[in-house]
Amino acid sequence: MDIRLAAIHLYPVKGIRGISVDRATVESIGLRDDRRWVVVDEEGKFLSQRSHPLLARVVGKFKDEGLALSAPGQPHLHLDFPGAAPRVKITVWRDRVEAAAAGPRADEWFSNFLGQPCRLAYMDETCHRPISSSQARPGDYVSFADGYPCLMVSTASLADLNDRLAIPLPMDRFRPNLVIEGCDPFAEDNWRKFSLGEVVFRFAGLCARCSVTTVDQESGGRLSSEPLQTLARFRHSEKGVVFGVNLIPEGTGIVSVGDKLTILE
Repeated sequence: MDIRLAAIHLYPVKGIRGISVDRATVESIGLRDDRRWVVVDEEGKFLSQRSHPLLARVVGKFKDEGLALSAPGQPHLHLDFPGAAPRVKITVWRDRVEAAAAGPRADEWFSNFLGQPCRLAYMDETCHRPISSSQARPGDYVSFADGYPCLMVSTASLADLNDRLAIPLPMDRFRPNLVIEGCDPFAEDNWRKFSLGEVVFRFAGLCARCSVTTVDQESGGRLSSEPLQTLARFRHSEKGVVFGVNLIPEGTGIVSVGDKLTILE
């Protein structure tokens, strides 16, 4: 099989709409600039599309030394990467870390848009979040992603699912970092190690799916219980409904759209 990287997606703030890029730098905690920012409530608990689907309407663009954000009814917001910023205590699932505060202007912007007091924080070089999984090895870390550095889905797997749905869904419902083409449906479930571009990745388990997959990434609305209802009929494991694979990089380097994937194990 001639398996290739078809698309790359970054999600600079956890929960906001994805950005498509032609190439990305893979770091130990995931793709550079992916989920390095997180919105939290007053208690420091992370917010996502599970509870706040309107985050899908926040659009990011990378700028020199920062990030520009826009959302309906909001002024444009430019975020500089925090330097010597105050620390914010963050809880992402069971993990607790301290991250850099983005500042009151960013806090006010997200608070106004989401209709509740919020803070924005950034994972700088002093913030370290070990992967909480039996799949992890000493020294494995992750960004503010749910559990693993990277998520990969094949176009064939999505096509197989869409053949079972009354209304086909776009890939953005599954919020992958890496999209591959040229393999059979769900073939990615069986690869334990592969190279892509300059990087070797190892399999870290099937990706358990939640209500985020029911959120339309354009409108920020939930239109139905799909695809969870259909996935539950043929993609169910001890982890629940699954679709796509979690990955841990075993090195750093560049990946680009068009790169060949080579199965190693």
